[in-house]
Amino acid sequence: MDLNPKTYEPNIELTEFVKRYWTLDGEKENIPIKNTIVPDGTMKLIFHYGDTYKHHSQNGEITVLPKCFLIGQLTKPYVIEPVGVTGSFVVQFKPNGFLPFTSIPIKELENTAVPLDILFGEYGIKLGNQILTAKSTPERIQIVEGFLLKQLADRKNNDNIVKSTIETIFSTNGHFSVNEFSKNNNINRRQLARKFSSAIGLSPKQLAKTIRIQTTLKVLLNEEVTKLTDLAYENEYFDQAHFIKEFKEFTGLTPKDFFGDALKMSLIFDKK
Repeated sequence: MDLNPKTYEPNIELTEFVKRYWTLDGEKENIPIKNTIVPDGTMKLIFHYGDTYKHHSQNGEITVLPKCFLIGQLTKPYVIEPVGVTGSFVVQFKPNGFLPFTSIPIKELENTAVPLDILFGEYGIKLGNQILTAKSTPERIQIVEGFLLKQLADRKNNDNIVKSTIETIFSTNGHFSVNEFSKNNNINRRQLARKFSSAIGLSPKQLAKTIRIQTTLKVLLNEEVTKLTDLAYENEYFDQAHFIKEFKEFTGLTPKDFFGDALKMSLIFDKK
């Protein structure tokens, strides 16, 4: 396959992270040719403005690659095959260059083609569309550099967003809407979930459920409760069935079985 590769240098503000950009253009021959990508210690954002490629896994499985994706660090040969006319724009990062641009552990990206919506949510979809419809390589470089520079600027706010989310969940005793919080803070819901999960190991929804059940159990311990139904509604469960289901999920018991067992509860909670 006769390809015409060209390389381009990154903006000076991105040279710490981006090694170079390159393009591949060429026609598909009558007989498809498999190409082996050899591990080189770098991760790459790949945009196929031409036709895409197939991936041949080592177990013989064949999959069609997305039009836009990140290829994680390779630890083994990665075999691809063109399905049509090649037209590719590639952002090649330095070995640790992609780290600031993702909240997903780098290890999880290994030997994997990750679609942009998984990496960046709706912003990734928008980026892909802009790159694919751009008219020239300089325009594609301008688009991707604008995106990456904004990601670097936003990185400073990542910890603050996670911290603010945690504070909101605790201050509302777990009565927390991910959609509402995302909207109010102008952050994509899936992006928030990834940042949050990467930082504390739980999604915002999981932490909210945990805090809400803790709040409910503390009421059981410290206050005289006559009706479990009232307790369920006071803590904004949809209905008693929802309350029982979630209660059992966290305690292994129904509220009725758990209710009144002061010894068990005193071992779990600080009564203050």
